[in-house]
Amino acid sequence: MLVVVISTVLVFAVVTVRLFVWPAQGMPARVSAIVMLAGPGDRPPVALRLAEEHRAKVLVISRDWSGHSGSCAPPMAGVKLICFYPDPENTRGEAEFTGRLAKKYHWTSVVLVTSTAQDTRARVLVGRCFNGSVYVVTVPLAAADWPYQIAYQWGALIKALIVHRGC
Repeated sequence: MLVVVISTVLVFAVVTVRLFVWPAQGMPARVSAIVMLAGPGDRPPVALRLAEEHRAKVLVISRDWSGHSGSCAPPMAGVKLICFYPDPENTRGEAEFTGRLAKKYHWTSVVLVTSTAQDTRARVLVGRCFNGSVYVVTVPLAAADWPYQIAYQWGALIKALIVHRGC
């Protein structure tokens, strides 16, 4: 019995680390759009750096009412800036909006700027609303945020996989 408990805890820990702490990430030299999701972590500098490097012609910034995303970015030469408030006010709302924009502008790929903890769930949700390639560039979280984020992301991922299965 003890072996089963230890094995279960070990598997859970490995899956947690792979999904929320060290998910696969990276992006090609250019994508159709950079999409910064709202949430904890210092996301704007990363999204702005990618836009300044002209990794995409479009920068999309999700703003939320909790204050995580701050203000919209200043105009940038050669980059179309789109700021929005997701509806619903969550990653699913961001994924739905991204899907609508992708269809409107004929995008073939996007890079999501988010935290490592949100990476897996964001890929799943955006992938349901967008048929192109989805890449992720992450920002770190403060050590104090990790316990809450791991618990939250497990619950939100299970909800996304079981309850909200469509776009």
